[in-house]
Amino acid sequence: MRVDEVDRRDARQPDERIRWVYERLVEQWGVPPWEPDGDALGGLIATILSQHTSDLNSERAYARLREAFPDWADVRDAPVEAVADEIRVGGLARIKAERIQRVLRALGERGDGTLDLSWLGDLPLDEARAALQALPGVGPKTAACVLLFSLGRPAFPVDTHVWRVTRRLGLIGPKVTAEAAHLELEAQIPPEWRHTLHVDLIQHGRRICHPQNPECERCLLRARCVYYQNMRAQADRQAGD
Repeated sequence: MRVDEVDRRDARQPDERIRWVYERLVEQWGVPPWEPDGDALGGLIATILSQHTSDLNSERAYARLREAFPDWADVRDAPVEAVADEIRVGGLARIKAERIQRVLRALGERGDGTLDLSWLGDLPLDEARAALQALPGVGPKTAACVLLFSLGRPAFPVDTHVWRVTRRLGLIGPKVTAEAAHLELEAQIPPEWRHTLHVDLIQHGRRICHPQNPECERCLLRARCVYYQNMRAQADRQAGD
């Protein structure tokens, strides 16, 4: 992570609620390694392939794509069905193949036409995010994933688990969309905590704070969880009837 991205942060201490959640999650799930590989374009394509499928299948699709087309220009210029055939294991093959080719064509029309995104590392975070989201089909979550995991920039991706857990905790309002939550949560979380919180919130959502029947009695966050407190209050009212 670039030093200036920490230095530019508002000098105020993080919200006490964020600190409490961060400390509880680290206590339970630890601090995951943050090892960006610097391959922003590869990360972007991998993120597109990861949509609506399992990690295992998306990794298989990416490996097959790279084996069949070692150069991104070959992916761009191939018939769309040829690309789709290589990524079929990841699902939605035709749709994803078209998206990948649109991104590569858009990149080829920029500047010198080089199929590369390493230059994003030299831009301020907001400009890098805007440049990614200017590419066809790239939304806030995809852009944040590329910045965080490929380039080591402190963006904060909000997937379905992060969105669900943070709403239940009351860190964002119940009507805040997943798209709007990216910047709202990023504004609350210090840059150096964003990778850990992102990964640990996903772990928490997968293992404890399930969409249905969350295991609240196992949850270290229940003391300050709006969802849990509401459920308890509802149960108390029903018991009193």
